[in-house]
Amino acid sequence: MIDNVDQLYSSTRKKIGDFTFDEDVARVFPDMIQRSVPGYRSIISSIGMLASKVVTPNSSVYDLGCSLGASTFSVLDSVQHTHYKIVAVDNAPAMIKELENKLRSRNSESEVELRCEDISQTNIEHASLVILNFTLQFVPLEARPKLIQGIYAGLRPRGVLVISEKIAFPNEKMQDMQTRLHHEFKKANGYSDLEISQKRTALENVLIPETLADHQERFSEAGFSASDVWFQCFNFASMLAIK
Repeated sequence: MIDNVDQLYSSTRKKIGDFTFDEDVARVFPDMIQRSVPGYRSIISSIGMLASKVVTPNSSVYDLGCSLGASTFSVLDSVQHTHYKIVAVDNAPAMIKELENKLRSRNSESEVELRCEDISQTNIEHASLVILNFTLQFVPLEARPKLIQGIYAGLRPRGVLVISEKIAFPNEKMQDMQTRLHHEFKKANGYSDLEISQKRTALENVLIPETLADHQERFSEAGFSASDVWFQCFNFASMLAIK
């Protein structure tokens, strides 16, 4: 698939439905996420660096909410041994289909298993690394604790969860400042005020951000021995949690 420019919200819509990861989004997703998420490329490359240190032989890597496999490919490019398996999971058929096409064109000795399913139904086993890259924010709030607990249970000792999210701020003034900075970032990347406004409306009911404290409390309750932020730019952050 040739990456296309994201113009999905460039024309005025009379009615804006909830954002879905359909074929139209899959077609423009690489452009969309790089122009929308500050630090996205740095996070992806850092996940590969992390994987090279923590992915152990005969273990599994889970890329939950894999979309078009940016994290999966970063792991494949970075881990030197081939004695591990990647399980890439997404509930959007359009994303899995395009990722399958990408993997066909790549010669890799490492095994990649694709699953089109709800990540809350994914059984984590023998994992040295689990990746939740801008995925948990789309999971209903009430389902998030159980998902993190399941990940913890399926990680090997000293296994790592990396989770990247849009975050909220408890202070109203800081929230406003960070939101305005994010909008300026998107405008600098070519999005119009109309596109920013319409996409924000589409995401309003499906992307629910939480504070860093909320995430860290959930990690602690699940049993992780340590957790902290390893990257942040404006209202987007990536965290590590270690079993």
